[in-house]
Amino acid sequence: NPTQVGTALQVFHNLGTLKDTIANVVDGYCTVLEENIKNALDIKILTQPSQGATRGGPGRAAMPTPGNTAAFRAALWTNMEKLMDQICAACGQVQHLQKVLTKKRDPVSHVCFIEEIVKDGQSDILYKFWTAVTQTLSSHFQSATDSSMFLKQAFEGEYPKLLRLYNDLWKRLQQYSENIQRNFNTSGTTDLFAELQQMEEDIQDIFMQKPQDYDPEKALKDSLQQYEAAYLSKSLSRLFDPINLVFPPGGRNPPSSDELDSIIKTIASELNVAAVDPDLSLAVAKNVAKTIQLYGVKSEQLLSTQGDASQVIGPLTEGQRRNVSVVNSLYKLHQSVLKVITNQSSFPAAAEQTVTTALKAVHDLMGSAVQPLLNSVGDSVEAIIITMHQEDFSGSLSSSGKPDVPCSLYMKELQGFIARVMSDYFRHFECFDFVFDNTEAMAQRAIELFIRNASLIRPLGEGGKMRLAADFAQMELAVAPLCRRVSDLGKPYRQLRSFRPLLFQTSEHIASSPALGEVIPFSIILQFLFTRAPPELKSPFQRAEWSIARYSQWLDDHPSEKDRLALIRGALEAYLQSVRMREGKEFAPVYPIMVQLLQKAMATLQ
Repeated sequence: NPTQVGTALQVFHNLGTLKDTIANVVDGYCTVLEENIKNALDIKILTQPSQGATRGGPGRAAMPTPGNTAAFRAALWTNMEKLMDQICAACGQVQHLQKVLTKKRDPVSHVCFIEEIVKDGQSDILYKFWTAVTQTLSSHFQSATDSSMFLKQAFEGEYPKLLRLYNDLWKRLQQYSENIQRNFNTSGTTDLFAELQQMEEDIQDIFMQKPQDYDPEKALKDSLQQYEAAYLSKSLSRLFDPINLVFPPGGRNPPSSDELDSIIKTIASELNVAAVDPDLSLAVAKNVAKTIQLYGVKSEQLLSTQGDASQVIGPLTEGQRRNVSVVNSLYKLHQSVLKVITNQSSFPAAAEQTVTTALKAVHDLMGSAVQPLLNSVGDSVEAIIITMHQEDFSGSLSSSGKPDVPCSLYMKELQGFIARVMSDYFRHFECFDFVFDNTEAMAQRAIELFIRNASLIRPLGEGGKMRLAADFAQMELAVAPLCRRVSDLGKPYRQLRSFRPLLFQTSEHIASSPALGEVIPFSIILQFLFTRAPPELKSPFQRAEWSIARYSQWLDDHPSEKDRLALIRGALEAYLQSVRMREGKEFAPVYPIMVQLLQKAMATLQ
């Protein structure tokens, strides 16, 4: 009861012994707690099955008898729980005493009692008490575990349990502080506690005279640091061991599903045990990130980087088969760890970020493992598409008005190649989304190359247009195996659909098409209009005397529309000069349309 304590303090104040009495009371609490700490950690008491047991003779070390370790551990944790209760009770008493001292004033001199206590530059009593208790904890824990391997193993091995006890103690102290505040608010008389502020304070505020950088919670947990370091080191070993086991030196294959499951279970177990404390969760998450990293490094060493890893001519080679299983193994690890962290109930954001960053590196490794194969497929697709220029598109329309063949030879070859690549190589990957993310990019590139090359065909007759239009339709079927849905390919798909009708439109119609600039770049349309011009109006690559392959490479190296239009302008200006040189009377009908279109294109770039 604050009033009774206040009355007692008034008596000591009147006798002039307030300061000494308070010091004695606090010292008394400290002495009792020191005794409690000693007893809780006394290995002799912990290892004695009962009071009547024989005492250890000289030279006999106190240690649990074989088979009795479980009983020893149980006794230790019971003692630790009891010790936390004792610390909590003593701290509560000192808090209460300090609270009364801060509120109680001498009725005659109106001096606040706490000022009497701290006037010689002494710290407040709770700070003094708390530093004494935390230092005692640190020193006794240190000496007890130095002299007993069993205690050391218990605290290191079951560190999260110890940390939870400390966290619970800290929570109880904060709760107790709030309760004291509430009691004062309700039970204090007006004159005695006139200055009582109607607010709840947490325990930090009770340490009034503490140094600015003093953190009472950190002071409490400092005694645990050595056990945390040892626990984290053992935790890392537990995480690394199963990985080192399944990647033996000279091994050629990634871990089996069961072996991977065992690694994932270890990761989940370490994270679950660490969930008692956010800081411990973060520290263990860093260990998990190192574990994922190790798995990545070991997997990377298995990858085949020889020439046969990227061949696309014959069936799957041994190296390619191994690369597929490594990627599948990395994918399983990625998905499983993702599931583990999603299932963590109160996983700190920083810990999640740490693990997610490590998983991103795994995803990147999967990407670099399939890249050589993707490059080979991409190169082959490009090589097949460019052979369209070896076919003849100059023919006129047949009497039936339909093309003689449903599609060109190069298109048949392209369809066959893509279908074979998907069934021979890519269907063995279990990570479908990952594969499609990569092959869809390839499909977009294939469409881009197809439109580019189709726009360069010269000469293009009416029959050729019909066949090319059929190729446009077949192109959708050709890239279909590379993607989930062809319509998901975005802009390249819209270009493919928009370009096909332009084959049959007049140049004037083409120039005013709404698809221009919006869907199909101006440079592609201008390139296409060269096919409608007389041979004197040379295409940019003809004027530069480049092969189509070299021109295609130049376009890849110059993706900006500005550069491409500048090259086209050069070709148009060269034609203008040649007409003037021969003193021609008129330009080709398509020329003014192209000049106008070029000006429009340049204007949109401004």
